[in-house]
Amino acid sequence: MNPSGRPRLGSVRRMCGIVGYVGPQSALAVVVEGLRRLEYRGYDSAGIAVVADGELLVAKKAGKLANLEKELADSPLPSDGIGLGHTRWATHGAPTDVNAHPHLSADGRVALVHNGIIENYARLRGELEAAGLTMVSQTDTEIVAHLLGRAVTGGQSLGDAMRTVCARLDGAFTLVAIDAQDPDLVVAARRNAPLVVGVGNGENFLASDVAAFIEHTREAIELGQDQVVEITRDTVRVTTFDGAEAPVRHYHVDWDLSAAEKDGYDWFMRKEIYEQPRAVADTLLGRHDAAGRLTLDEIRITEAELRAVDKIVIIACGTAFYAGLVAKYAIEHWTRIPCEVELASEFRYRDPIVGPATLVVAISQSGETADTLMAIRYALEQRARVLAICNTNGSTIPRESDAVIYTHAGPEIGVASTKGFLTQVVACYLLGLYLAQVRNTKFGDEIAATMRELETMPALIESVLENIQPVLDLAAEFADKRSVLFLGRHVGYPVALEGALKLKELAYIHAEGFAAGELKHGPIALIEEGLPVFVVMPPRGRDMLHDKTLSNLQEVRARGATTVVLAEAGDAEIGAYADVLISLPQVSTLLQPLVATVPLQMFACELATRKGHDVDQPRNLAKSVTVE
Repeated sequence: MNPSGRPRLGSVRRMCGIVGYVGPQSALAVVVEGLRRLEYRGYDSAGIAVVADGELLVAKKAGKLANLEKELADSPLPSDGIGLGHTRWATHGAPTDVNAHPHLSADGRVALVHNGIIENYARLRGELEAAGLTMVSQTDTEIVAHLLGRAVTGGQSLGDAMRTVCARLDGAFTLVAIDAQDPDLVVAARRNAPLVVGVGNGENFLASDVAAFIEHTREAIELGQDQVVEITRDTVRVTTFDGAEAPVRHYHVDWDLSAAEKDGYDWFMRKEIYEQPRAVADTLLGRHDAAGRLTLDEIRITEAELRAVDKIVIIACGTAFYAGLVAKYAIEHWTRIPCEVELASEFRYRDPIVGPATLVVAISQSGETADTLMAIRYALEQRARVLAICNTNGSTIPRESDAVIYTHAGPEIGVASTKGFLTQVVACYLLGLYLAQVRNTKFGDEIAATMRELETMPALIESVLENIQPVLDLAAEFADKRSVLFLGRHVGYPVALEGALKLKELAYIHAEGFAAGELKHGPIALIEEGLPVFVVMPPRGRDMLHDKTLSNLQEVRARGATTVVLAEAGDAEIGAYADVLISLPQVSTLLQPLVATVPLQMFACELATRKGHDVDQPRNLAKSVTVE
């Protein structure tokens, strides 16, 4: 902690998967299955530890979980009722068997898994080596295992040892440990990294994500910052790092195991693309009070404070950043408040001008994105008000914000976000309309009309999906292309950026999105014979933008590009300039991203499939990035 009492603004690693279990079932089976449900997070090694007859037994292997399962098949571990497991994304030390988690204390009594990074590990390692300990791995995690082991052999309980050790650690971490001499206890701690408790009947769980234990229980407890939790079969105790009892918040997980299965689709991503009509509908559900006024999920900002806002800053990363770019157009149009969109990774390092009259909107699917989390903490230190748009109930960013709009999209397993993006855009629209309502910048009937149109979007997205075959055929045709460009104007510009990102993430080819008006300022030099260029045409209601984009389309086609045009149905002018025409439903300009993005998602998914790539787990990527 820094002197102000706020968490240190440190860096953390990508989100690994952590599972802990105590109960009557086979710990081995529960933990391995939990790790399998966390594979979407990305990892390069996996391991497990169980307690049997007063002894810790460990298996761990570099590579995919299948390697660990083969190891377990060849050398089975006992199936006692206490255990923990981990999928690791290498930071400190290469992805090897030795560096894989769990790590053991010097006497083999304590096993530890860790998500995060220990910033002062070098000093702690030097201290341990000076005391005669020899390190086996190149990880920062092993240091913590040794510190816990020393505290336990010195007479402390595992819970007390965890509190003692955490007080010495700088950085961000989730730690989960078991003690061979206490076979009914799993202890964990969290600072700036995700951890949730699953509460069962005569059994309890710990995990990075509720997906790990949803098969067994849908009752959960969220853990706060700098807290230690001790679970036995029948109890859950939560304390602060200094040992004070901490209040807990129980919540019910409103999706079940079937939501995390593929339902016959070849990829989770494809399933999630087809889930978008329902996801958008769920995001819109229940947003009116009895008087017909818009309401949001959790608002701890008064209407007077919202009326005093003179600037909005949206912070996000990756796909969420592009959702923020769409939001800028809508929010400024509806509220007349200046709106900036910032990459969270850049925000606090440029000394931004924010204060009590600034509303910072943080967009994060997981609610644990490190760059975004650190950015909101900076904003709060500057006395700005923070509103989170998030899909994960109980995650850190919503808990630390002044207000929350949950997207209610359900679990998104595919690494490349699809329904996450669309529901974030919808949540941003809801925010814009809510601010317009509070600030009286739109009449009530105008807001109601926009809401009615939003409520037609699920059916329109469904219609896009029902007519998606030409996009699949196009992916087959372009499977050997090495570069693709995307052009758009107004809200079509962030759609173009998102289309390019999906192709880079999944197909591993060069793809760029440009504002169409910038074409002649450099990007037109990239145009060559046969180059695929996707163009997102503005609806004809925006005559000036439509005509200007049509001119851009003519320019690239004249230079030999193969033009793929996304245009609203009935746009008669486009046919002469489109090599491939993808028809979109007619919608208002600001809402067009909800239908225009879907074909680009499917194109990237199908092209990657044609190339033989793992669509759900693209190389070098994890679902939630917690690296600053």
